[in-house]
Amino acid sequence: MKKNILFFTFFILCCQCAFAQSMVKESLSFHSDKLGTDVRYSIYLPDGYNYSERKYPVLYLLHGWTDDETSWLQMGEVQKIADETIQKGKSTAVVIVMPDASDTWYINSYDNKILYEDMFFKELIPFIQDTYRVRSQKQYQAISGLSMGGYGAFLYTIHHPECFTACAPLSAAVYTDEQMKKALHTDRGKLFDILYGKGNLTKHWYKNSILHLLESAELDSSFDVAYYIDCGDDDSLLHGNNIAHELLKEKGIKHEFRVRDGGHTWSYWRTALPSVLEFISKRFNRS
Repeated sequence: MKKNILFFTFFILCCQCAFAQSMVKESLSFHSDKLGTDVRYSIYLPDGYNYSERKYPVLYLLHGWTDDETSWLQMGEVQKIADETIQKGKSTAVVIVMPDASDTWYINSYDNKILYEDMFFKELIPFIQDTYRVRSQKQYQAISGLSMGGYGAFLYTIHHPECFTACAPLSAAVYTDEQMKKALHTDRGKLFDILYGKGNLTKHWYKNSILHLLESAELDSSFDVAYYIDCGDDDSLLHGNNIAHELLKEKGIKHEFRVRDGGHTWSYWRTALPSVLEFISKRFNRS
């Protein structure tokens, strides 16, 4: 009898272990009318998602230029890092959405032929909220990203501050005007002509420049988005991030600024992710 009870207890524990784990679903898709095509995304669902009815806070995690919806999973090791950070009690359980943005730089192009930003807010977010058990209130939505994705995350919180409680740009592509002029003469020049319009510095560039937006926007201490900015000391993008930090400080906007040893590499971003999850969790859990 005792053996049967022990076996049954062991069996139950094994079943619980089998089901008590996070999941990732890679390269799913939904149709976007705004873009006239399917948009791919990957998603991380935390331990507990499959056997509970609770709704979870959500982090939109954006990839960099030349990457896609699989990059944070494959090279960023999101599942491993999120699992460990949650298990250590440093992060709340969170759903992580990683959409593909191709080379759109997350914006609407100057001629409205590419409407990625409209797609993100009018189609992607509603689709995620309808399809998965995520909370829709601002307090439980955060956004982060690396490089081009850091730029997109930063941009979205300025354009749509009503949507996110926290933003964590990592090695964000925050260009000064001088850097943008130089970029127009690189392999990105033709792409930027398509996105921002031809010319040195166009009106559309100013509408989507992080530094110009921070300088011109009427932002003050009532602006309720908290930032966690992290950029390596060997990263060529550090200059723009430094300026963004100074502008946020001048306007009294809540933020933390980290400059650590490292460059524009996946090893740097992997070490940043636990702190990002901890930072956004504090925002999710504030009263």
